[in-house]
Amino acid sequence: MGTLAGRRIVLGVTGGIAAYKAVELASRLKKAGAAVHVVMTHAATSFVTPLTFRTITDAPVVTTMWGEPRYHVEHIALAELAEIVLVAPATANFIAKAAAGIADDMLTTTVLATRAPLLLAPAMNTGMWENPVTQENVRRLTERGAQIIPPSVGQLACGAMGAGRLPEPAEIVAAVEEHFAKAQSLAGRRILVTAAGTEEALDPVRYLGNRSTGRMGYEVAAAAARRGAEVILVSGPTHLETPAGVRRVNVRSARDMYAAVLAEYENADAVIKAAAVADYRPAETAEHKIKKTDGPLTLTLTRNPDILYELGQKKHGQILVGFAAETQNVETYAQEKLAKKNLDFIVANNVAEKDAGFGVLTNHVKIFFADGRAEDHPLMAKAALAGVILDHLEEALQKRA
Repeated sequence: MGTLAGRRIVLGVTGGIAAYKAVELASRLKKAGAAVHVVMTHAATSFVTPLTFRTITDAPVVTTMWGEPRYHVEHIALAELAEIVLVAPATANFIAKAAAGIADDMLTTTVLATRAPLLLAPAMNTGMWENPVTQENVRRLTERGAQIIPPSVGQLACGAMGAGRLPEPAEIVAAVEEHFAKAQSLAGRRILVTAAGTEEALDPVRYLGNRSTGRMGYEVAAAAARRGAEVILVSGPTHLETPAGVRRVNVRSARDMYAAVLAEYENADAVIKAAAVADYRPAETAEHKIKKTDGPLTLTLTRNPDILYELGQKKHGQILVGFAAETQNVETYAQEKLAKKNLDFIVANNVAEKDAGFGVLTNHVKIFFADGRAEDHPLMAKAALAGVILDHLEEALQKRA
């Protein structure tokens, strides 16, 4: 059985001259064993007929939101059945709509409604591809986790030479296969992830906390589950929803997280500790709300357990990954933490940097490894960064096997 056997792929076809290549693409996907469901824009039907795709895929082809429905609540049904949404060719117009969240036809509505990964193969004139507006739209989509197959360089339909050609169908199929190959790359592994901040009670009303939303840890947990791992997510308070296929353990304080993590650690293959855990807590928690007085209020704090340090001391074959969220001397502090806490690698970032701190969808990090290597990664979506982290985790697991 091939990588694509039984996979449910929604293939979006938009109105560019490269739409004719989508016919071969659909054929290759079908021959590889995938169930291909084609959604065409109105403009795409000017280049290729729906009958062509219906014959190749042996499945209904959707071209409008207003015709006789082939599925129940059609755009929702397609969005939910998709294991991946592949748009090839993706025109500049479609990319702009997707980036803006416009849903004015069946394809854009399906893209907006789906939770499946989005894979785009742009095809357009070089000037359109290189236009700053298009590049900004591509950046916005990648920040949200979309994957872009870069257009090829060559002679375009307009006669110009440059970037903008749709990659060959075989290349696009290879990208889809690579996506699904990763779907089971962590099968049989037990991954423990921590996320969000902790709350240290001052009294029944107030607490000491931080600005972490937990998004980075949740993206890691979701990506690990998609790769087939058994994922335990120990989470501080957050508004984020539990990722599909993930077992979530809710905690509130640092001591709660300490107990929950140690309870799961023994049987874990790896720990990715993305939580922002409070270093200190009030020495005493008031039984009632602390009332305002005319004078200053003095709080006495005491140290919380250092969860990551203790995991490093107890490590017996697990891969241990830490995070260092700093505002200065990022590299120095990260390397010190890497050594002190017996980590395999650490992901460091400056939370004071624009678009790279708490409460945003992106991050700019540098990864330091126990063997002395270091990798600087540009600003990218946290969803994409989760993939980078898991790629390194898989490498470490393979070396330790």
